[in-house]
Amino acid sequence: MSGTARVVCLRPEEDFLKIGVTPPRTLSIAYLAPDAAELAENLRTARAVVIPAVGPKLEAALFEGSAIKLVQVTGAGVDRLDRPAMEALGIAVANVAGGSNSALADYCVAAALNLLRRMSWASSEIRKGNYTQFRAAMIAASLPGLEGLTVGVVGFGNIGRSVAQAFKGMGSEIVYFDPLVDDSAVPVELGARRLELDALLTESDVVTLHVPLIPATENLIGAAELARMKSGAVLINAARGGIVDEAALAEHLSSGQLAGAAVDVYSTEPPAPSNPLLALGGEPAERLLLTPHVAGITRQSWAGLFEAAWANVVRVAVDGEDPLNRVY
Repeated sequence: MSGTARVVCLRPEEDFLKIGVTPPRTLSIAYLAPDAAELAENLRTARAVVIPAVGPKLEAALFEGSAIKLVQVTGAGVDRLDRPAMEALGIAVANVAGGSNSALADYCVAAALNLLRRMSWASSEIRKGNYTQFRAAMIAASLPGLEGLTVGVVGFGNIGRSVAQAFKGMGSEIVYFDPLVDDSAVPVELGARRLELDALLTESDVVTLHVPLIPATENLIGAAELARMKSGAVLINAARGGIVDEAALAEHLSSGQLAGAAVDVYSTEPPAPSNPLLALGGEPAERLLLTPHVAGITRQSWAGLFEAAWANVVRVAVDGEDPLNRVY
């Protein structure tokens, strides 16, 4: 591409094209990697930057002295950016809220069923030649489905409510903890009960986390909180790494107290070889479902996210209007 790009995009063009989203022709776009040598030069005269929600931190120095008016995230999370610095520079940061809700809800329901009914564990045992023994063990355990179980949703914003709706559709009872959500914002049809966190952990058969990673939520679920969970309960973290103490989770899986845990996000990504969850073996490992930060990613969710993100970039960089979904 000749000349200086008006928009810098930190994800490859192929990400958009493969799901049928064509970036706007009204933009001159430079597709660069976060560590590209020419990134700083392109940022100086760019009007907007498009970034994935997941990736390495972007240092504030990259944006100093630039013409950037908008950093557009193609998802919900904005924790790659230095908020005070961006505010000081007067650069708006916008996300696409709710675009992954359906995909996340699918993931959480599927993960809960997988763990409660030991589906992945059964597959592993059958491959080992233990069909008859493991089938007998599954039947003897009277494994539950979701109907009638209590699902505790920690964080009851747009995502949390969508996840709650999916579990409600499976016949589950919903309880939630979120000190920032007013009861009037909770749809009546969910029949959700507000609880304090300790009470939610004590009552819930499934605990699913949907809060951002901020100082108040770092290690929100630690050893004490895990100890309060019901015997046979499952934990799902498809929010952000750092919300759950991974060492404490490994210990509670080893003790057999938890029926299982689904972990889609990690304190460092990819998880380091020393991550205590990766050290689990035997039955504790079978009760742990690990996925690579993909809970909110489906072809459908990405298409919606990308279209909304590019529309917002055009709104700001071409039309000179204020961004939608401005986070700060």
